[in-house]
Amino acid sequence: MTLALLLGQNELGDGRIDNVILDRSVHLSAGVVVLVTMTMATALVARHAVANEPIGSAGRWAIAAAQVSLAIQVLIGIKLLDQGQGISQLYIHYVGGLMPMGAFLAGGWLARGDTGRSTRIFAVLLAIGYVSALMAFFIGRAYVNR
Repeated sequence: MTLALLLGQNELGDGRIDNVILDRSVHLSAGVVVLVTMTMATALVARHAVANEPIGSAGRWAIAAAQVSLAIQVLIGIKLLDQGQGISQLYIHYVGGLMPMGAFLAGGWLARGDTGRSTRIFAVLLAIGYVSALMAFFIGRAYVNR
């Protein structure tokens, strides 16, 4: 097996993922799902932040859904770039698309939402991620047909 991998005589690759062509509408649909899940997560976390309480189970589920939808959206975007689509997009679309993931990453480091104070910090980070997701979506839509 190891020798086959070194000599390149294997069935790994074969361009299978390259042969799958995604339509841009898949990215758009996933973007809508990202906005919906980010809206839910941001609203629930903000509600707990205003009440100065830890994030509840519904908020945690909304955060998880937003993270999963973001991960899927990024993977779809990478595939579209691999297909040569998205070259006309502005860099702000790519940066803005990854900023929500950075907000979740920073939230995991700085604020877990288990106290009122950390919930407020997480709400601020999530609001930044939400605004950047909105920005990436609408900038992407503005330049997608060019």
